Amino acid sequence: MTDSRERHLVELVDDDGLPIGSATVEVAHQRPAQLHRAFSVVFMDPTGRVLLQRRAAVKTRFPLRWANTCCGHPAPGEELAVAANRRLKEELGAAPVALSELGVYVYYAEDPATGRVEWEYDHVLLGRVTGDEPLLPDPDEVAELAWVDPSALPRAIRAEPTLYSPWLAGVINQVAAISGTVGATTGPADADSDTAERSGGR
Repeated sequence: MTDSRERHLVELVDDDGLPIGSATVEVAHQRPAQLHRAFSVVFMDPTGRVLLQRRAAVKTRFPLRWANTCCGHPAPGEELAVAANRRLKEELGAAPVALSELGVYVYYAEDPATGRVEWEYDHVLLGRVTGDEPLLPDPDEVAELAWVDPSALPRAIRAEPTLYSPWLAGVINQVAAISGTVGATTGPADADSDTAERSGGR
């Protein structure tokens, strides 16, 4: 993540997701953090596999963790689909895709490695794709990509929570609710994870 992206504005929201102001990415993610709007995109292929990305080492929050296909923040007042497709292009070189909103996942997580905090009103967006789309990941954003069976993720996250972003379990739960392909997951806080890293409520 470049320094310029840290200066982008995010939309601050209340507990109901209503806009109440704005702050820079950098300020919103510093303790004690400010609740703000975000999105998490999940690509799913016809067999039900989902595309994960391993976040680049230069990320200011949870670097080198496996996460969903793409994450980001809409600018204040920006449509989610517009913002999400912009980030898909920037991170993965992906062409625009149709996205459906599955629900909202509110989570709070502290990164013990960088000291940054995520407190996000996270809109989970699903993109159904063929799995053969050409992708050109930006190495400053993405270290690796992998197509995985989502039913394997709950056990993997519980076994080694520090390999995964603290929001991934909640995002996959949203996918499970509509696909019926995944059992209920728990966040890293429900496993034997570092107490400095919490997921779920604030």
